[in-house]
Amino acid sequence: MSDTPEGLQTLLTEAEVEARVAGLARRLAPHVADDAVAVCLLTGGLWFAADMTRALARLGRHVAFDALWLASYGDDRASRGRCQVRADLQRPLAGRQALVLDDVVDTGLSLAEAARLVNDAGARQVITCVFARKPWPSPRAIEPDFSAWDAPARFLVGYGMDAAGQMRGLPYIAAAD
Repeated sequence: MSDTPEGLQTLLTEAEVEARVAGLARRLAPHVADDAVAVCLLTGGLWFAADMTRALARLGRHVAFDALWLASYGDDRASRGRCQVRADLQRPLAGRQALVLDDVVDTGLSLAEAARLVNDAGARQVITCVFARKPWPSPRAIEPDFSAWDAPARFLVGYGMDAAGQMRGLPYIAAAD
């Protein structure tokens, strides 16, 4: 019996996800300031942000934590083309470095909006970091500064990515198309 639900194709195993996070943390750590605040984009970025902040801590980079809840998909499979702020930042960012963490970038709309919001909050530097970077046929609203994986142009689930709120908790990444 397979751990992968029927209709899904595993693209990255749990071990491969862990290895990519660890590798990305090693690349990212030299750029993370002592006063950095990790800003997790909810809801999907929660899994990656938790793993990344722990991976950075293993490397001696201890960041503060905050979250920003943006919505551009709802339960749809395509972006609605606009972002709604459902919950704003709680921690002061003025004069600090902000490390914006999210699960996936496709249009770049949510990531661009998050970067704008943390910049408007007074962050002295904004670094954007995503687990998966999907190809996009037109220029994105923003390109992430760091990414762990160049994903295929498929509908992804697992490791924070969902289909109508389902399958975010899968410890691996699968295609659901």
